Amino acid sequence: MHSDASNFQLNSHLSTLASIHKIYHTLHRLNLTEDVSPETTACCSRAMPPRKKRRPTAVDDLSAKKSRQDNVYRKQETLQIQEAEAFSSKRCLEWFYEYAGCDDVVGPEGMEKFCEDIGVEPENVVMLVLAWKLDAQSMGYFTLQEWLKGMGSLQCDSTEKLRNSLDYLRSVLIDATSFKLIYRYAFDFAREKDQRSLDLNTAKCMLGLLLGKTWPLFPVFNQFLEQSKYKVINKDQWCNVLEFSRTINLDLSNYDEDGAWPVLLDEFVEWYKDREMS
Repeated sequence: MHSDASNFQLNSHLSTLASIHKIYHTLHRLNLTEDVSPETTACCSRAMPPRKKRRPTAVDDLSAKKSRQDNVYRKQETLQIQEAEAFSSKRCLEWFYEYAGCDDVVGPEGMEKFCEDIGVEPENVVMLVLAWKLDAQSMGYFTLQEWLKGMGSLQCDSTEKLRNSLDYLRSVLIDATSFKLIYRYAFDFAREKDQRSLDLNTAKCMLGLLLGKTWPLFPVFNQFLEQSKYKVINKDQWCNVLEFSRTINLDLSNYDEDGAWPVLLDEFVEWYKDREMS
């Protein structure tokens, strides 16, 4: 009995060892299939050669060449636009002599053509603003120095550029401070240089140009001037007319006869009230 038990234990032990050995070989086999050896890698590398770089076709070459040419053309166009937009003293000088001819001043004939080219009547108030910008000293004339300095400040060296600046010149009149400067400038600009006063006809034209559309009493004031004894307007009277137009009510109710107004305006107020009462 003892022998049979021993044999049973031995067989059981051998069976267990066999099972363990079988499991070991199975796991080992699995490990061998999972691992990738250098030989396997080399084999795969030989089986899958690296992708070759595609050579550019004729179509690709033409496309690349066209792209380069387009870039060059765009750069050239940009430079041309920048050059056209930039102010050129040389171009401004050539523009001046289109109207001055062989002289160093644009006279009445050249001024007429100049106004025609920019599309503005000589009597238009924008021409007065332009003259102010050029600091022109005589009505109907632009000197070379005035032209270059003034057009340079406006950055205009061609007819087209000045046309594009006309709206800006008109807008200057909206600013009260700038308008006052232009109004004062107009007196010296329009008067004869050997005279300290402005003749009445010229004064009426300039007042109509500057105040005709903004001062409701201007038509009445103009009538007063026509029937008055005055032949000229001095600078003090000129400047006070602007102040009067800005501060005195249309019915003249706030006019102070004892104020520091010139006699010209005292007489206008008296004339106006008599006219309204009759």
